Amino acid sequence: MITDRRDESVPEPRPSAPDPDTVPGRVDVDLWQLRVDHLAEEDLDPSELDAEERARLAAPLRAADRLRYGIGHIALRRLLAPRLGVAPAAVAYRREPCPGCGALHGRPAVEAPPGAPHFSLSHSGDVVLIGIAARPVGVDVEAFPRTATVHDVAAALHPLERAEIARAGHAPEAFARVWCRKEAYLKGLGIGVARSLDQDYLGDDDPAARPRGWAVQDVTTADGHAAAVAVEGTPGMVRSSWLPSSFVTASPPPPAPGAPS
Repeated sequence: MITDRRDESVPEPRPSAPDPDTVPGRVDVDLWQLRVDHLAEEDLDPSELDAEERARLAAPLRAADRLRYGIGHIALRRLLAPRLGVAPAAVAYRREPCPGCGALHGRPAVEAPPGAPHFSLSHSGDVVLIGIAARPVGVDVEAFPRTATVHDVAAALHPLERAEIARAGHAPEAFARVWCRKEAYLKGLGIGVARSLDQDYLGDDDPAARPRGWAVQDVTTADGHAAAVAVEGTPGMVRSSWLPSSFVTASPPPPAPGAPS
């Protein structure tokens, strides 16, 4: 079940005590989306980012890529900070072991005691998407690709996915929906597209044939984009909110209750 909370000016902090409406054993997910087309690089304050993130921003990327990266990483720190009880600049990251080879280049995680939230970040086109959950989670958002890209990339997908996309006339939106589900799932696993793209089925025709142990579903997003979320375990509520542009500008949002001032 997806609920949209579009009328909030700032994200409400998740309570530390158990939610009485939460179903035991089910995994809730908070999703936050931002439009990037109303912001410019000079609107952002990179002081909350760590040295690696600031170096990435200083790299010779396209201006649009730098903007999406900066917005996404500032927003992620500001969303995680009240959950961890630290300032945004104090959020520290690490890499989990890769499920394929065991090296430390798997899913990103916070450097914190056990019980810290899991997260995932994606950006494409005009949208940044962040997911936070108590179990491993993956999100993906994609601007609709060109038809030529659909033909090129669809050939690498699961045979049943290829058939579904072909029946849809290789429509970019049909391809983007499948691709977002697949990438969200692979990011949740922590292996990404290093795993063969034809190994897992994430199509529309038979949701029951999707990978066991994971809940994967589409996410409503901006026109011209597709998005999806994948979470390990039995799904609970998926709460989706749009953040205002002011959430990532140079003036920080009001501190969450209980967070350091």
